[in-house]
This record gives sequence, C-alpha cells and structure tokens, in this order.
Amino acid sequence: MGRKQYARLRSCWVVLIFAVGLAAEAQVTTSQYDNARTGADLKEATLTPRNVNPQQFGKLFTMKVDGDVYAQPLFLAGVEIPGKGRHDVVFIATEHDSVYAFDAYGKPSAPLWQVSFLKNGATAVPARDTACPFIAPEVGITSTPVIDARSGTLYVLARTKALHVVSRSEYHQQLHALAVANGAEKLGGPVEIQASVAGRGSGSKAGNVAFDPLRENPRASLLLAKGLVYLTWGSSCDVGPYHGWVMAYDAGSLKQRAVFNTSPDADDSGIWASDAGPAADDQGNIFVATGNGRFDAGKGGRDFGDSLLKLTFDGHVLKTQDYFAPFNVDDLDANDSDLGSGGPMLLPDQPGAHPHLVVVGGKAPAIYLLDRDHLGRFHAGRDTDAVETIPTTGGIFGSMAYWNHHVYVLSDGDSLRDYEVSNGRLTFKAVSSFRLQDHAATPAISANGAKDGIVWVVSSKGWDSPDRTALLYACDAADIARELYNSNQNMARDQAGKALRFNIPTVANGHVYVGAKGEVDVYGLLSVSR
Repeated sequence: MGRKQYARLRSCWVVLIFAVGLAAEAQVTTSQYDNARTGADLKEATLTPRNVNPQQFGKLFTMKVDGDVYAQPLFLAGVEIPGKGRHDVVFIATEHDSVYAFDAYGKPSAPLWQVSFLKNGATAVPARDTACPFIAPEVGITSTPVIDARSGTLYVLARTKALHVVSRSEYHQQLHALAVANGAEKLGGPVEIQASVAGRGSGSKAGNVAFDPLRENPRASLLLAKGLVYLTWGSSCDVGPYHGWVMAYDAGSLKQRAVFNTSPDADDSGIWASDAGPAADDQGNIFVATGNGRFDAGKGGRDFGDSLLKLTFDGHVLKTQDYFAPFNVDDLDANDSDLGSGGPMLLPDQPGAHPHLVVVGGKAPAIYLLDRDHLGRFHAGRDTDAVETIPTTGGIFGSMAYWNHHVYVLSDGDSLRDYEVSNGRLTFKAVSSFRLQDHAATPAISANGAKDGIVWVVSSKGWDSPDRTALLYACDAADIARELYNSNQNMARDQAGKALRFNIPTVANGHVYVGAKGEVDVYGLLSVSR
C-alpha cells in the first residue's frame, strides 16, 4: 500500500471513529435542532419542571466573545481537541467574523480554539455601509452555521469588507468549511458567493440579475440536507436593490450546485425568517417563506412575494415544485406584512386526510396550516386549500416549536400560546403568564422524550428599542400557564447580557446557552458541576 492510499484510508477511519463516537452523544448541529425546525431537544434528562426554579437553577458563567451573537450556539459532545483532550463543545459565531469553540461547561474558561476571517486588512461590514441600523455596529456572521457531525465539518457564511486601495472598498460573502476539532479550513475553502440568473428585475443588467454581496443579507440559518448546504438571503432594512436567493453547495466539495431567485423579474421577496431556518423533509424538499415583493406566479410569472415555496433539487437545478400564496398577497406586500418574517416548521406525520403538514406564520397576523403534498398555490378571494388559517394577536417573527402533539407560538407583543395537534388540526389550549415587551421570539423545547417538557424563550430587542437586558423564560410545556423560572427573579445572580433580535436559546446536556451582545450566558443547575 502506497503512502497516499494509507493516508486516505487512515483519514476515512478517523472520520468513521469520529462519527460513531458522536452517534450516542448529545448534538445540536443545526438551528432549532433538526431540519423540520421543531425546536425540540428530546434527549434532555437533567433539566425537568421539578428542578428548573430560582432556587436550583440559574446563571453559571458567561463566555465572552469579540462581537454580537445572533447565530444560535451549536453543540457537539465528545470532540477530540488536538493537545487538549476530549470535550463537549459549544460553537459560537460572532458579528466580528470570529468562530469560537468553548468547553461547554466552562472548563477551561478560555476558548479551545478561535478563528477569525478578518485577514489581510479585512473588516466586518460596518453597519453604515448597509444603511441599516438593525445589526450594528458591524455585520459579519449572522446566520446560524450548520455542522456535519459525520465528517466533523462546521459550515459558516461570513461577510467581510476588504480594503484594497485608497477610497475603494470591496464586499465579500464566503462559505467556510471548518474542522470542528481545530477550526482549520477544509475542502479548499472558503468559496466566494457569486451567482446570476436571467431576469429583468431590480438591478438587472443586460437581462441578468447578479448577486450583490453588500445588499444581500443572510439572516436565516444554514441548512444541510441530502449532502447539500443551503444558503438563503433577504435584505438589510429593505435597502434595494435586493432579491430572495437560495443557493445549494456540495457539502463534500463546496462546489455550487444550484441557484434560485424568488424575484427574477421584480424585486424584494427576501428570505429572512427572523433568523430561523429553512426546513427540509426526509425527501430533501426545501421549504422557505418569502417577504414583501410582487407576486405574479399565479398569472404565469416567476415572482414569489409573500409565499411559501417548496423547492426541489433535481440534480441540476432548484425548481419550484409547489407553493402557497395567501389570497390577500397583494395587500400583504402593500402593507409591509411579510409572510417571510416567519420560518416554516414541519409537523410529524398526522392521521387523517393531510398526513404531511407544514405550519408558518408572518406579520399578517395569521398562522397557516398547510398540506405539504398540496400547498394550494393561489386562489383569489379565499385560501380555499389551506387546511387551517388561525388569526393571531400580532405578527410572528421567527418560528414555532413542536413537542408531544403541541405547537408553541409567540406572536408580537403576546404571551406564549399552546395549540394541541389532533387529527391534523390545531386547537388552542393555553396561554403563558408572561408576555414579551416587544417583538416575538422563537421558542425552544427541552424534554426527555415525551416527558419533562420545558418551553424556553429569550426576549427579543425590537427594531427601535433602546438597549436592554435579555430575559430568559422557562415554563412547563404540559401547562404553559405555569412559569418555572425567569432570569430576572434573581437579577444579581442570573441577569443576562444585552438583548439582540430574535435569539434562539440552545439547550444541551443540562445547560441553556443564550446569545447576547458580546457574550453567551450559560444557565444550569446550581449544584451540578462537570
């Protein structure tokens, strides 16, 4: 056997051992825990409704980082760090274009490794360049990365500004593939994000619409499905020209495989989902919701403003297999009522006439329960093919969570609501005792299978709100009117960092990780040490 053959064989065995080692360990490899975006960790045996209370549960420590943390922290157990042993690891991405790997339990307190994408004089993109104050003072890594645990690869989408000559700047967006063990670049990365499609839409030249790395803002999380890494884009404060983009990259080579534009002959129709993620079913179909923009697909056009799309990759291109647009889609566009402020969630198979369901909500305000096998497309005057349309008290910013036949949703300025799922329908059951001060949020669930369910919510900073402290809530998933804990009950001990917009908490191995301004706060049982 030659040296190269031996090296390849040894590499394969290392990947295999790594994958087998992780199979039985805790993992949070993607936003909202899974590709269905259920938001549920079903392997949490430590935290229960009996011990999550101000006496037994609180803030343990804080991981300080160099920028704001919008991306949901990810978690892998049992990672071998060269020269530092085996660790359960939390991965944190920042707006200062850094990625950190920390020991999940704060031992040691310094990061196990850190990489920065700011090389050769590059900076994160200043907020003033985007003409948008929503993410400030800089924009670097916003969307939640995704991990391929089998190969030990962390995929990250980063934005940078490179200064080449005086008075000239250049903006970049790049997809990185990092080794989870040490942060080293893999697969020949990073790769530059570049794309164009035929169209006459906003910003087009010579019959083509090109991707603009300054105007296009990636907020929705990355998705790994069927060997492809999916990236999506929306806007910064609706500063145009911009479009909704979906791109697929080969997870093994970083080669671009497909590009889809939601408004090739118009403008807008961004995919942002308030930092939640696109969903994928077991067949690899991709579900994304778009924001404000012209809708003409019902008349033979190619523009999908305020729509839920079901996209399929056929080996060559991404194409629209099906879609749903509300009957009042033009009014949604005219009144800034993005359907795409919410991210889709796929429900487990249901009995009855509609076994495969997807639920999505936007600013409308409404929740749409739809048949994934027949989304319904567009019908003027009435949503005749929607399984259900449920009014909400406010707009939905983010996604929902599912556990044990229940859907949990938070709309703008409202309390958490619990809807029971029965025979493919949603029935209102209960409301929480707490109400968020401002925008809605995406809840997360921790449970030990079908028992000991807890709903976790982090308060979100509104677009025009002054700086304020983030607030972590926990309530009993079986009775959400029963609040178990909030981080202001013992402020001296438990107060979190400054709130950002749309943060999603991560629960893993008895700990809760909360992203904030310049830090991640870690909560757990006060008497437990690892």
